[in-house]
Amino acid sequence: MSVWVVIAAFNEARVIADVVAGVARLGYQVVVVDDGSTDETVQRAAPWAHTVRHPVNLGQGAALQTGIDFALQQGAEVIVTFDADGQHRAADIEPLVAALREQAADFALGSRFLGRAIAISTSRRLLLRAATLFTQLTTGLRLTDTHNGLRAMTRLGATRIRLRQNRMAHASEILAQIAASRLPYVEVPVRIEYTAYSVAKGQRLGDAFTILLDLFARRLTR
Repeated sequence: MSVWVVIAAFNEARVIADVVAGVARLGYQVVVVDDGSTDETVQRAAPWAHTVRHPVNLGQGAALQTGIDFALQQGAEVIVTFDADGQHRAADIEPLVAALREQAADFALGSRFLGRAIAISTSRRLLLRAATLFTQLTTGLRLTDTHNGLRAMTRLGATRIRLRQNRMAHASEILAQIAASRLPYVEVPVRIEYTAYSVAKGQRLGDAFTILLDLFARRLTR
């Protein structure tokens, strides 16, 4: 089975080589979409991965869509999205891929709340719980973790995804599209490890309000 791992990266030169090498060493094809970085992200990823560059920063949603399109063009049978900041474990990819096969699903969604969330703050835990409740109410999906960037999808599932929310609201948008597709999905326990580096680059409370505004605006313009 041809498994491609898509990593969207913006100014991740400090960690990207270790992240990509860890995935590539397990035998997966990797495409890193450099989203207008101003550091050496693409140069440090290049020895381990295919690289695609956005000339300007468009946001993680746009970078993931570019990576998904690239992987489909290469004949990917399964596509995995994987964060660039070191929070995810390459060892969790295989259980996601196996779940697609064993449970006849088109989407396998990682859950830190079924697995482990190491060094997560109380405020972040509460924010993620609120986001999960919001997504359950708006999509009908019964999930425990709705803003986890570690997910796998079959080729069919990937063709049903078309991200238009360029910024962080894409995490909710992709779930809305999964719900609309009516294709089967499963959750899989994964481990997320928060570090000082990843927390500094992650979402803040103000970002959550921006995401909600983006989502409501899109609903109004449908």
